[in-house]
Amino acid sequence: MRGPPQAAPAPVPSGSDDWDMWRYVARRLLWVVFVLLVISAITYVIFFIMPPVNPVVLFAGKSPTPTILATVSHQFGLDKPVWEQYLLFVKHVFLGDQYGWPGLGFSFQYRESIRSLMAARLPVTASLALGAALVWLVIGIPIGVASAIKRRTLVDRLAMGFALFFVSAPVFWLGLMFLWIFWFRLGWAAGTGYYGFTTNGFGTWLNHMVMPWVVLALLYAAFYARMARGNLIETMGEDYIRTARAKGLSERRVIFRHGLRSSLTPIVTMFGMDLGGLMGGAIITETVFNLQGIGQWAYQSVGTGDIPAILAVTLVTSFAITFANLVVDIVYAYLDPRVRYS
Repeated sequence: MRGPPQAAPAPVPSGSDDWDMWRYVARRLLWVVFVLLVISAITYVIFFIMPPVNPVVLFAGKSPTPTILATVSHQFGLDKPVWEQYLLFVKHVFLGDQYGWPGLGFSFQYRESIRSLMAARLPVTASLALGAALVWLVIGIPIGVASAIKRRTLVDRLAMGFALFFVSAPVFWLGLMFLWIFWFRLGWAAGTGYYGFTTNGFGTWLNHMVMPWVVLALLYAAFYARMARGNLIETMGEDYIRTARAKGLSERRVIFRHGLRSSLTPIVTMFGMDLGGLMGGAIITETVFNLQGIGQWAYQSVGTGDIPAILAVTLVTSFAITFANLVVDIVYAYLDPRVRYS
């Protein structure tokens, strides 16, 4: 006679998932380093080996003598072989130079270290990018979800009209209109310029950043609204959504617990790319609102031929995008259990 059936022993966590995650992160970090090396090599060749104007001449000024050209060339190491110049540049980036870490060189235009110029301008661009990203998520995703839920209704038409208008409206026009209406005519918001919250107070900083945030966010919010609507409509037609409804779950739980979570994965990808790209500067928005950020600096550097500044901005933008992609891949596993670190 058989005894009662024995319960199967509970599985013991082996920690393999955590180990796989850390191995995945380590591999991706190595990949980030490799991508930065490739991008820096290409950029270095374009701007230092094949520039339209000799960088030594740019630094030495008008009508330099051969002696001055030789001195400047030796000072910046441009008299060495190409491969040695690049290896020296990589060494300075990772180990630092006489100006500190990371070693990004010396600006031909401002006669200052790139590191100090970057430290002054990066907080401006970071404030603009992060604030605008928060605004466009708060605006875009709820509009897209409401449009998908109220499909073919007045809400849907108004939401898609909003998206179509702001996708089509140029950012510089929006910026000028906001300045004219809310600053010049109504006096509700501050004008142009950047005022750091550590030196001018949080209220002054916030007052000067609200309009740039909204202007930059409206374009992205329109894209995110359209994508959230399309993804959610497609997800709500899947078999597991019908199964959840058949189990008696409320429509609210089906939408927000099952449908929205799965439809967010493409949006997370787009968000990582957009935020990483904006860390390289939003040139038009920074120019309209006179924000001395990385984008405006890069635009001016191209015009003046400040090659070390262009190379530094390229590296910062590349790092921001590749690092954002790494974070997106990790977030994927929490949004979609089917994703594995393999």
